[in-house]
Amino acid sequence: MAQPVLPAVSGKLTPNAPLAPLVWFKSGGVAEWLFEPRDLADLQQFLSGLDPAVPVMALGLGSNMIVRDGGVPGVVVRLGKAFAKVTKTADLTLECGGGASGILVSSTARDNGIAGVEFLRSIPGTVGGFVRMNGGAYGGEVKDILVDCDVVLRSGELVTLQNADLGYTYRHSQLPEGAVVVAARFRGRPGEPEAIQAEMDRISASREASQPLRSKTGGSTFKNPDGHKAWELVDKAGCRGLQLGGAQVSEKHTNFLINTGVATSADIEALGEEVRRRVKDNSGVTLEWEIQRVGMFAGAPDQERVGKK
Repeated sequence: MAQPVLPAVSGKLTPNAPLAPLVWFKSGGVAEWLFEPRDLADLQQFLSGLDPAVPVMALGLGSNMIVRDGGVPGVVVRLGKAFAKVTKTADLTLECGGGASGILVSSTARDNGIAGVEFLRSIPGTVGGFVRMNGGAYGGEVKDILVDCDVVLRSGELVTLQNADLGYTYRHSQLPEGAVVVAARFRGRPGEPEAIQAEMDRISASREASQPLRSKTGGSTFKNPDGHKAWELVDKAGCRGLQLGGAQVSEKHTNFLINTGVATSADIEALGEEVRRRVKDNSGVTLEWEIQRVGMFAGAPDQERVGKK
């Protein structure tokens, strides 16, 4: 089958680009093509000229993602510095580039006396990912602060979607397939910079104390089911410390999987499925993945290696 001809770009287009260095788990295969657009016009022109049959996926900081070992077909779009700015516009409103980090957004909010955005400090991702997944933590969710967002559709068309257009539910939106969030407006409430910083410090200390932040991990693995906390269900099913190959259920926080150093993505995903099976057997609750799993399998995972440390 002939390879599609890719449009010319002003940014960087890399074939067979390793994705493991770009994701928190540090595992997985390559992107058929990795596109880092120079600016908005470059992104629009590329997508409008790209064969509609070629899949497109946006990649932020890669903190909430398993890239399977067989790699990701099509084009992975990664937004760089041109999309990472945050400025105050209207009263209590921040204009945020799709590639801006949660730390930058929350810090800019603090400097401008805008409260209600502190929770983004605790989510290791970018604005594009927050908008797509209705990112949330410590009592806040993106649906509570998002005014609207600018999105480049798979066709290359730039559209502005309102909060209500995204159909937000828990860790989910109805953002169109292949769309790339290039900007978003967040609105908070009045606050004192000192109090905002104190809340950010509290959140940071809480994360440090309870989560395996210094490990190769992917953040919260499973969604909290109605009326339950995922970590408690995992713990009660006896999965704390459970290992498969180089993957392990964190001893520190059981809703985190970690790469102990040699895990394949197949190890990590198969361990997650084993945890789901044990939780279902123990409590009757079916856990849903919160972590995105993308790309192709290199081979079937070896379930025989499941064991306790």
